[in-house]
Amino acid sequence: MSVPYDDSVGVEVSSDSFWEVGNYKRTVKRIDDGHRLCSDLMNCLHERARIEKTYAQQLTEWARRWKQLVEKGPQYGTVEKAWMAVMSEAERVSELHLEVKASLMNEDFEKIKNWQKEAFHKQMMGGFKETKEAEDGFRKAQKPWAKKLKEVEAAKKAHHAACKEEKLAISREANSKADPSLNPEQLKKLQDKVEKCKQDVLKTKEKYEKALKELDQSTPQYMENMEQVFEQCQQFEEKRLRFFREVMLEVQKHLDLSNVAGYKTIYRDLEQSIKAADAVEDLRWFRANHGPGMAMNWPQFEEWSADLNRTLSRREKKKATDGITLTGINQTGDQSMQNKPSSVSSYEKTQGHPADWSDDESNNPFSSTDANGDSNPFDEDTTSGTEVRVRALYDYEGQEHDELSFQAGDELTKIEDEDEQGWCKGRLDSGQVGLYPANYVEAIQ
Repeated sequence: MSVPYDDSVGVEVSSDSFWEVGNYKRTVKRIDDGHRLCSDLMNCLHERARIEKTYAQQLTEWARRWKQLVEKGPQYGTVEKAWMAVMSEAERVSELHLEVKASLMNEDFEKIKNWQKEAFHKQMMGGFKETKEAEDGFRKAQKPWAKKLKEVEAAKKAHHAACKEEKLAISREANSKADPSLNPEQLKKLQDKVEKCKQDVLKTKEKYEKALKELDQSTPQYMENMEQVFEQCQQFEEKRLRFFREVMLEVQKHLDLSNVAGYKTIYRDLEQSIKAADAVEDLRWFRANHGPGMAMNWPQFEEWSADLNRTLSRREKKKATDGITLTGINQTGDQSMQNKPSSVSSYEKTQGHPADWSDDESNNPFSSTDANGDSNPFDEDTTSGTEVRVRALYDYEGQEHDELSFQAGDELTKIEDEDEQGWCKGRLDSGQVGLYPANYVEAIQ
């Protein structure tokens, strides 16, 4: 008895199943991917270590530059100390980030590198030993079943071809009955063809069913062998996954500065330094050192000295140290503050003590010989010193209209020395004149 033929039966349906012939290659490829992922993780940590190093260097440079600016600036007293503590925090944090960089490279990076070397063994002909073993194992497990599958496909093709031929023969026979031009002999041949096709269909069906049965019988063993090889690959991959988890936990510990005892100490010290800033104390210090609280050598009667036959002005006394006897010096002001230790201030470092006052007209800045008032004692001295060629160490973008802008490596001319705020006046080669930070350049030797 024939089986009705369906054209759609011959269409192959693609399958993505692991059990299909050759689909084990994704599992094999995972081994090669594991080696590449180790390299990727090392590159990832290497880039992060480079970022940590760069950040640490930037913190250090920032702290150094601003320490210089604050030291040369007008801030003084306990607030100056608090400000400096902010830069100290940056320096200490910079050290911690350098430690993070060292841990990432010396511990985590090296750990992955060594594990990768131990887990994957390169072959002389290329590839890895582990990949080849998995490939050979899967191929051996699949080969018998793949052979029977090929027989089933051949039997299936033959049976479907027979069914198709039978259908055509039946169609020809049916059409011949309506054709009066055909003789009985021709009709007999068509009938014989139909009968032969039916027998071929039965034979191919029997062969197809037999091949399929044999394939079904070998499938359990095929699945068992494939499972065994796959489980070995799973165990290898499990080791890699567990190792990655372990390494990433180590990375987390190295990156998490909140668990570092020294990190908390840095900000505890910073908080204490800032809270120690005392406005009242700073104002008292300024009064004693630069205000009404300063001591004063008020004019008193001075005995004539035989060693010198001339009267010295107050300004000359500062220069002469021999042959003068001062009597009746009366110091006034907040004397108690003079004996109290005071904070070292950047203001005190940069402000020179004024020359002793003298009633000499030539030394009085408020005396003017110009009746028209053309000279002003408060005008800045425009006399420029010796011009010096300097080279920029860093890039600088002028923030105000009277500031210069330049790039690291540019050369310019310094026309005025550094002032108490840490600024110099210079001239670019283009002729533009303006101010720039003194610590951004160095003299050209």
